[in-house]
Amino acid sequence: MAMIKIINPGLFTTIQDRGRWGYQRFGMSVAGAMDLFSLRVGNMLVGNPEYDAALEATLLGPEILFDCDELISVTGANMGPKINNIPVPMWTTLSVKSGDRLSFSKIQSGLRAYISFSKGLDVPEIMGSKSTFIRGALGGHEGRKLNSKDEIPLGNKSICDTGSYLPKEFTPKYTKDNTIRVVLGPQDDYFTDEAKETFLNSKYIITTEADRMGYRLDGPKIQHIEGADIISDGIVFGSVQVPGHGSPIIMMADRQTTGGYTKIATVITPDLPILAQMNPGSTMNFKSISIEESHKLYRDYEKRFEQIKTFIEKNRFNINDTRNLHLNINGQKFKVGVREIL
Repeated sequence: MAMIKIINPGLFTTIQDRGRWGYQRFGMSVAGAMDLFSLRVGNMLVGNPEYDAALEATLLGPEILFDCDELISVTGANMGPKINNIPVPMWTTLSVKSGDRLSFSKIQSGLRAYISFSKGLDVPEIMGSKSTFIRGALGGHEGRKLNSKDEIPLGNKSICDTGSYLPKEFTPKYTKDNTIRVVLGPQDDYFTDEAKETFLNSKYIITTEADRMGYRLDGPKIQHIEGADIISDGIVFGSVQVPGHGSPIIMMADRQTTGGYTKIATVITPDLPILAQMNPGSTMNFKSISIEESHKLYRDYEKRFEQIKTFIEKNRFNINDTRNLHLNINGQKFKVGVREIL
C-alpha cells in the first residue's frame, strides 16, 4: 500500500477537504479547508477533483517521507518547500520518487499551505467528508492533527505523466493589511448608525485569539442599540459576530453551527481565502457592498476557476521530459526543472 510517513508534523497539520456539508442542523460543524482557493487549485494541478482532501499546514510545514512515486503540489502560504532539502517551486506539479522527503524552511508569506497528492489521501469519509474536526475528534487521521511517525495511506490510482502550473496572473499575493468586503447583516439593525460607521471606517487587528474556529479582532468598540443577545440562529463561514464587549469576531471554518450573538456583517466568499492567510498581528478594514454586488463578485470568482482550469489543461507538460538541474548560487542550492515550451 502506498503511503506517506510524517517525520515532523509541523505546527498544526490536518487533513481537510471541502468540509462536512448538510449536517449543521444536527449540530455538526462544517470544518474543511480554511483557504478553498488554494485547495481547489492544488487539486487541479495533480489531476484530482477540486475538493479532494489535502494536508493543510499552518505557519510551519511538515516533513514527509514518501514510500512511492507520486505527483504533488504545494499551494497557499509560501513556507519554502524543499524536496530532499533542495528548494522547489510552488503552484506547480511536482514529481517525487520513493524515498524522497518533502520539507519546509520558514514562512515567507501567508499562513496556511496545502499539499495535494495525485493518489489522494485514503482516510475514511465521515458524513461525506475526510476533513478533520479537532473539537469533535473526528475525520482526517484519528480526528486529530498529525503527529510524528503517523503513516497516512494513499490511494491506488496510477500517477499521470503530465503536470501543469498556475501563471502569475492567477497566483494570490498575501499581505498583512487587507480590505475585506462584507454584506451588512443579518442583524445590522441591532447596532446604532454610529456603530456601523465605526465598523466600516476603522482599522482592526487580528489578536492572538485566532484559530480555525474564529478570529477575535481588536479595535474600536461597536455599540449595540440595546444588547448583544439574540435567539440563536445559524452561523456561516465569514459571519462577523459582535458580543456584548463590542469587539468583533469573524467565524471561520471550524465555527459552531449556531450562536446567540448579533452578527453585524458577513464576509463575502471570494475574500475568505484572503482572511485564511492572515495571521495574528495582521490588520484589516471592512468595506460594505450590496447583495447584488456580492453575487456578481461570486460569479466572477467561480469564472476565475474555469479560466484556471482551462489554462492548466492547455499548458500541460510531460513530467518525464523535465530535466532536473541542481544549481548552487552563492552557496544556496536549488533544484530547477527545465522543460521546452512550444
